[in-house]
Amino acid sequence: MDPRSWRKAIPPARLHKTSFRLDERAAGILLHPTSLAGPAGCGDLGPAAYKFVDFLAAAGQRWWQLLPVGPPGPGNSPYSSPSAFAGSFLLISVERLARDKLLSSEHLRPPQVPGEGPANYALARRIRRKYLREAFEKFVRRGGFRHNAFIKFCDENHQWLEDFALFSALRRKLGGRPWTQWPQELRQRRAAALRKAQAALQNEVAFQRFVQFEFQRQWQELKRYANRSGVALLGDLPMFVAHDSADVWAHPELFRLESNGRPQVVSGVPPDYFSRNGQLWGHPHYRWRVHRATGFAWWIQRLKRSFELFDAVRLDHFLGFYRVWEVPGGAKTARRGVWRKTPGRELLKAAKQALGDLPIVAEDLGVVTPQALALRDEFGFPGMRLLHFAFGSGSGARYNQPHCYPRNCVVYPGTHDNETTVAWFERLRREAPTRRRFGQSTAYERLIRYLGHTPQEIHWEIIRLAYMSVANLAIIPAQDLLGLGEEARMNFPGRSRGNWQWRAPPGAFDGKLSRRLYELAGTYGRLVGHG
Repeated sequence: MDPRSWRKAIPPARLHKTSFRLDERAAGILLHPTSLAGPAGCGDLGPAAYKFVDFLAAAGQRWWQLLPVGPPGPGNSPYSSPSAFAGSFLLISVERLARDKLLSSEHLRPPQVPGEGPANYALARRIRRKYLREAFEKFVRRGGFRHNAFIKFCDENHQWLEDFALFSALRRKLGGRPWTQWPQELRQRRAAALRKAQAALQNEVAFQRFVQFEFQRQWQELKRYANRSGVALLGDLPMFVAHDSADVWAHPELFRLESNGRPQVVSGVPPDYFSRNGQLWGHPHYRWRVHRATGFAWWIQRLKRSFELFDAVRLDHFLGFYRVWEVPGGAKTARRGVWRKTPGRELLKAAKQALGDLPIVAEDLGVVTPQALALRDEFGFPGMRLLHFAFGSGSGARYNQPHCYPRNCVVYPGTHDNETTVAWFERLRREAPTRRRFGQSTAYERLIRYLGHTPQEIHWEIIRLAYMSVANLAIIPAQDLLGLGEEARMNFPGRSRGNWQWRAPPGAFDGKLSRRLYELAGTYGRLVGHG
């Protein structure tokens, strides 16, 4: 596609202003919807999500932070989605479909599978595919394609929706193969081949539109309920998009690809705290020259879509808006790479001009450079501080200690990539004797000195540290709120299997817990809009 036509295709539009502010002193919980209890393989946008909103409101929490909500990619990762714009069909509630009369009454109770324990994504896919197909048939019989809400949704999301719907239909027809293994005329998006595929797969393409419409409908209903309850949604926008995605297939000119469609260079980070070989993420890098020529139109549309779904957004890997780690396309690890600068400042200026104020949290963890922090501060974005990093011996410890925080930041015990606080504390305690034998001051001892006593409930002590800090916003992972150990960890960076599966036990978010959290939020001035 000619960059000029791409720019015309996506006219930016300014955002509706949200009443929720990141510079208010407040608190929130990090929990992905798939981690909720539920009877359909994984948590979704159904009754458990509404109950969780009620819990947040009762606990005096202003923010519900989520991971990316697009269709998950390999390993069920929400950070490698086949679309930068679409919503995950796994989050669609079968119970809500039945309530809306798109399924018969017997579907009000989905198949009786365990509502707790690890998320079973294979089962979740089977259940939702079966019932979404049935719901689609009923939607068609009821003349759903003629309904104003559906027509409006398709019109407003035409630019990404049509590519994603055809991409998904083709993937299904071709056995789930990556687009680089499709017939050449489809790989290269030859006009005649696309017209032929569109005609042959029109029912499947229509189904994919319907699925996205249902996701949007259920999402906006939940968001309205949350906002009316005084709860805002904080989303997560990955820096990169998956290679096997509708975005890369539909707009290869925006990405650094070889002539056969494979990435010239891929994303990752060099060796760090999490991995001695670095982390090889494998996403293709952007062809920034083309993005500049379009006025960063694709990025602006992507941000606009995110701000329609959320009240604020965490920009994952914010350091990539200053520089990125480029790894050769065929590399096995991320060790052999180079740093390349990116036009993040130009991009953010263009987005701000098009969209107005940008309610963004900058995920500024990793190999931090002064230039990246200066970029964050230039736009006034709050950065992140992790209490798990506050008691080591490195230079980053002081940066993460509560007495060193600015107000304009978000404090966490840890993120979805870290150990739970209970597991972290137990590890520090186990390691202390060994380190002491070598005459080293230990993180465990430094933590105890900082707290002033040996804690009985380490998770509540760390929550208290976060709440009493000057940081405007304190976000607590749900696992830490519940005092869970290593078995509840959400993600192990660098590990391709066994991630993203944790689910909260049914009934975990009860009145006793909400009262304790409410009292703590009140003690440290983090109640917003509560009497």
